Amino acid sequence: MDQDQRILSRITEMVEDERRLREALASGRIDSSTEQQRLDELEHELARCWDLLRQRRAKTEFGGNPDEAQVRSATQVEGYQG
Repeated sequence: MDQDQRILSRITEMVEDERRLREALASGRIDSSTEQQRLDELEHELARCWDLLRQRRAKTEFGGNPDEAQVRSATQVEGYQG
């Protein structure tokens, strides 16, 4: 499996984690503050993974080396979203 596929697999895992958290809240296995804290963590990590994947794809598209893409901090990545 190549690096892009590993990143996509990780994204899929995190989306599944989000679904499980929502189910756990709905069934009363966790409280809303626990759910919110974990969802916030997942959101930050998802943003970082999508950013890395976009960097890799851009480098590939423009003839660069996708392995030179760097994981950026959540603060830096989220600054681009605003």
